[in-house]
Parts: sequence; C-alpha cells; structure tokens
Amino acid sequence: MSLPDPRIRPVYVWSDIYRGSTYGPKHPLAIPRVSSCTDLIRALGWLDPKFCVEAPMATIEQLARFHDRDYLAALQQAELTQEVSAEVRARHRIGAEGNPVYREIFSRPATSAGGTMLAARLLAQGGVVHCPGGGTHHGRKDRASGFCYLNDPVLAMLQWLDLGLERIVYLDLDAHHGDGVQDAFADEGRVLTISIHEAGRWPGTGLATDRAGGAARNLPVPPGFNDSELRYLLRETVLPMIHAFRPQAIFLQTGADSLEEDPLARLSLSNNAYWEAVRAVRRLAPRLLVVGGGGYNPYTVARCWAGIWASLNDVAIPDHLPREAETVLRGLVYNRAAGRNPPPHWFTTLRDSPREGSVRAEIAVLADLFRDEVFA
Repeated sequence: MSLPDPRIRPVYVWSDIYRGSTYGPKHPLAIPRVSSCTDLIRALGWLDPKFCVEAPMATIEQLARFHDRDYLAALQQAELTQEVSAEVRARHRIGAEGNPVYREIFSRPATSAGGTMLAARLLAQGGVVHCPGGGTHHGRKDRASGFCYLNDPVLAMLQWLDLGLERIVYLDLDAHHGDGVQDAFADEGRVLTISIHEAGRWPGTGLATDRAGGAARNLPVPPGFNDSELRYLLRETVLPMIHAFRPQAIFLQTGADSLEEDPLARLSLSNNAYWEAVRAVRRLAPRLLVVGGGGYNPYTVARCWAGIWASLNDVAIPDHLPREAETVLRGLVYNRAAGRNPPPHWFTTLRDSPREGSVRAEIAVLADLFRDEVFA
C-alpha cells in the first residue's frame, strides 16, 4: 500500500487503539480524546481516506533509539501480567505517580510513538501531518513521567536528525512544561525547544532563565493567560525566534489543557488561539508535524483538535455543527462536575467564544527577555 504525500495535502495519522482505552476510571485520562476527535472530523466530512493513515506500533528497535531496553521490557511485562514489582515501580515509576498499570500500557504508547515516527518519515520531503495521538512530552529514557510512558516527540525528531535535518524547532503549547523533550535535546544545537506553559504548574521546571545549555527557550505564563496574550507572545517573540532559527522542520505540540475549561490547569485560552497559532507556524518551515498532548475535558479536546485539522486544511469552521457531529459530542461521557451539566455550545459548535483581554505587564516582560534572539 502506497502512503500519501503530505506535500499534496495534510495527512491525518490515527489509531483505533485509543477507542475504549483508559488509564482507569478515576484517572484524568479516563476520557476519550483521539477517537472523539477522529469521529468528529469524520462526521464533518473532513477526512479523505486517501490522506488518512493508521499508526503502526513501533518496534523495540525503533523505541530503543531513545529509551533503555530494560525499561521497554518492563513495560511489555507490565502489559502481559498487569502488575509490577516494587523494584520496577521504584526504578521505572510504572504504577506510581499517576502512571498506572493498565491494559495497553505498552501497546498504546508504542502506537503513539509509531504514528509520530511514521509522520516524521512521511515529512522527509516536506508537507504537513497531524497526529493527535502523539505529544507525550514528559516521557524519560528509563521511566514513566506525567502520564507519559514513552516520548514520541523525541523519537520523531531523532528520525529527522537521522534523515539529515540540521535545524528543527519544537514548539509546545501544553499547560505543562515539555521537560522530557527539553532535557533530551539539551546538548543538541540542531534542535531548539520552545515551551509556553503555566508558571509553577507540575513538573515545576521551565523557568524563563532555564535555557538547557542554550537549546531551550521557556515562557512560563501566569494563570488566566488569554488569547490576546498568546497572540502577543507569538507576534513579539515566538514567531520572530522561529524565523531567526530558520528551521527545516517544526514539531508543534498542541496539548489542549491550556484551554479555560481544562481541569488540570488555570490558563484561559479559547480554541481560537490554538487555531491561530497553528496557521501562523505553518508558514515558517517546509515540514510541519502537529501532535496532541495534554487535555482532560473530552468536549474541549475533541473540538480543539478537530479545529486544528480544519485549520491545517484551510477548511471553514461552521457556526453550527451538523447533526452527525453533534451526535458525536452528545455521546461523550465526562464524570467531572462540568460534565454533568455541559453548556450547550459544547455540543453545537466547534468554536469557543474568543477570550481576549489585556496583555499584562508580566507577559510584556517575558516577551522582552527573548526579543531579538540571534542564532548561529
């Protein structure tokens, strides 16, 4: 089977492994995300089968490009037995710190990694790929971290480096600092990592002064961070920085937990801000790989990521959803308080009301820290 060319039009990478897969009923990732996004895009008629590819499960050899083999073996064993020893828990943080043992503990993250690495290969000659199942940016070489068992962004960008690319930008919009990616490339001058995240939020890293050996730029923002403030940072700092770096490829992580309705952060973006950022970044490199990441409200995640796909395809977003798309959203289950009485627009529209506001002094100061960056 021949693979689609993302230079002709954007390619969508997905997998049904996410459908029904859950970290457990009380975990923030008990919710459906990739399956809901995909179903919503299909219901809107935006998914051409010729440009839709199912993610393969990555092999151990592929994963070992970054991850330790002992750790990979421990994940496989945990999936097989559905338990871990105290030694494995302590060494690899499997079954600890929000990283539960669950049914697809190896196969699901290995599929996320396989999809993102496939996307990187598809982009060898250029184009755009959207892989919402990717974005597990906390994963470490030898341990789970922050709900992430593997680090698919690192694995994909290593593939780009292996293909000979020499200037790669990683831009992270997740509410949580992309610590695993930053640390993996701390000594790699060919990769510039830029993370916009909530200040003081777990994992507590990503201070503005942390440049990780010169390869990172961190923009920690205060609670209430709004659409106007993201637009300001993009215009004044992030986009000029990317332009100055002259990337051959951009990896964009669009964790949806920076949306106002997300339960695990205190930022106040609307999905309009994500879509605007995607359109702006798309113009800055011949290769663009867009993944998901965080996001713990199924209604807002599905609507945001579906709108990202529309933005990548220059598709107009309707004011009101057709019945088939509304049915997808009405079929979601969200056991937090907000899910018991969802507002009507979570069912009937994709687009949030814009969340504009003043640009606070701390945002302007943050932008000034990174203004006029120069790269060799």
